[in-house]
Amino acid sequence: MTDSTASSSQNSVIVVETHVVAAINKVWNFFTEPEHICNWNNASDDWHTPFAQNDLQVGGTFSYTMAAKDGSFKFDFGGTYTEVKKHELIAYTLDDSRKVSVEFLGIDGGVKVTETFEPETQNSHELQQAGWQAILSNFKKYVESHA
Repeated sequence: MTDSTASSSQNSVIVVETHVVAAINKVWNFFTEPEHICNWNNASDDWHTPFAQNDLQVGGTFSYTMAAKDGSFKFDFGGTYTEVKKHELIAYTLDDSRKVSVEFLGIDGGVKVTETFEPETQNSHELQQAGWQAILSNFKKYVESHA
């Protein structure tokens, strides 16, 4: 698993990635279906995603409720899809106007998943990169543990 930070000419972006040992169809379905999203979309064990909805098509929207398990805090994470190429690419604009892309590349008996996103301004790039990487690592663990 690799993680890195990259820069673009217009603004800074953050890149996280992982290699999931599974077939592309399974990786795609587990990444996009709400019943699976609720099982892996958290950065730490004290958080969870009790609700997820996903209309995976250009112009479609998604919304995930991310919440502390102790009930102390929750927020909705959502956006609108701008590009969907099955088994290849998902691009979307978050509700706060930041752009995100997720690439799926079949390699080495699995799928390399790369997320590139524009950072928000409240938290450090390092914290955001660590959080998104932790979620992607949970995704990898979830997919690989469901044979």
